[in-house]
Amino acid sequence: MRAETFISRKLKFQGNVAAAAIAVSFFVIIVAVAVSSGFRHTVREGVAAMTGDIRISPYVSSEGEPVPMPRNLPSEAVITALPDVQEIVPAAVRAGIVKEGDIVHGVVVKGIADGTERPFLGVSIPHRLSEITGLGVGDDMTTYFVGEKVRVRKFHIIAVHRDILEMDDNLLVYASLEDIQRLNGWDSTQVSCLDVRLRHDSRERMEEVAGYIGHQLLTSGHPEEEVLYVSASSNTYFQLFSWLDLLDNNVVFILILMTVVAGFNMVSGLLIMLLRNIPTIGTLKTLGMGNRAIGRLFVRISARAVFKGMLIGNALALLFCLIQGTTHLIPLDPANYFVSWVPVHVNPLTVLLADAAAFAGILLLLWLPSRVVASIDPAKTVKAD
Repeated sequence: MRAETFISRKLKFQGNVAAAAIAVSFFVIIVAVAVSSGFRHTVREGVAAMTGDIRISPYVSSEGEPVPMPRNLPSEAVITALPDVQEIVPAAVRAGIVKEGDIVHGVVVKGIADGTERPFLGVSIPHRLSEITGLGVGDDMTTYFVGEKVRVRKFHIIAVHRDILEMDDNLLVYASLEDIQRLNGWDSTQVSCLDVRLRHDSRERMEEVAGYIGHQLLTSGHPEEEVLYVSASSNTYFQLFSWLDLLDNNVVFILILMTVVAGFNMVSGLLIMLLRNIPTIGTLKTLGMGNRAIGRLFVRISARAVFKGMLIGNALALLFCLIQGTTHLIPLDPANYFVSWVPVHVNPLTVLLADAAAFAGILLLLWLPSRVVASIDPAKTVKAD
C-alpha cells in the first residue's frame, strides 16, 4: 500500500459546510437535468401525438375538400427499415366547426387507428374545447364540415384530453380513422397523411431523417410519391423546439454555476484542512515525502468528501424526481409552460455524464490550493510543533 493512500485513510476532511454544499450542488444539477429532459420528453411526445415527429402529406389541397394519399407507400419498407424509425401511423384529418348552443368554434378532427379490430366508439376532445363549449364525457358534439357541401356529424364524447399546444386556434379532436375516411368519401386505402414516429427526441436527427425520407420519395420513381411533402415537427413548431434548446442551455449554465460554487466551497474546505495540518505536512516533508505526493494526499481526501456529497445529492434528487413524477406535486401554468406540472425524466446516461463532468470540474479546482504545500517550510513547522 502506498504511503499517501494509507495516510489519506487516517485523515478526515474538516469542512462539513463545504461537504453539505457539494450535496446541494449535485442535487440542483441532477434535478435541473431531469426537468430539462422531462420537458423535452413530454413536449416531444405531445407534438408527436398531434403531427408525428415527421409528417408525410400531399403537396396540394383542393378548395374545402381534403386531398387523399395512399395509406401504403411503395417506399414504406425502406422508411420503416431506418434504425431511427419506430412506426408509421396513418391518419385522416378534416377541419370542422363545433356548435353548442350559441357557441361556435373551429376544430381539427384527426382520425387515427387505435390498433384494435373495433374502431373508436366516439371522440376525445381537448380540455380547452370542453371549457369553451361546456361539453364533457357522455355528451354529444355536433360538428359541421364545410366543402362542396356542408356535412353534419354528431360525435359521442368518450374522453377529454390535454394537448401540448392546446391553443384556441389549434384544438385537435381525436376520432376513429374509419369515421373520417367515410366523412371524406374515401376507402380504407386512402388517408390524409402518414405520421412517422422516431425512437429519440434529437432535433438534428429528426431533420436529417425527414430530409432522407423526402429524398427517397422524390427519387423513388413512383409518381404517387413524387407529389408528397415531408416535414419535421421541429420545423413545424420551430418556436417550441427553440424554447426547448434554450432550456437545455440554461441547464448547461446551471451545471457550470453549481460546479464552480461547489468547487470553491471545497477549495475553502481544503485550505482550512491544509492550515490545520501544517505540522503534519512538515513532518511528512521531513520524512521525505515530496510536494506533489502531499498535494495528491489532500486532494484524495477532498475527493472522498466530494464523492460522498455527490452520492447524497444524487439520492435526494432521484427521490425528488420519483415523488414529483408520481404525484405531480409542483404545478405549472400550462398557458406558459405547455404542461400543468413540472415534468421529470431521469436518463441514467445523462445523469452519469452530468456527475462525471461536475466531479472532474471540482477536482480541477482542488489542485489550486494543493500548491500551498510547496510554500510550507518543514524546518519551521517541525520546530514550532
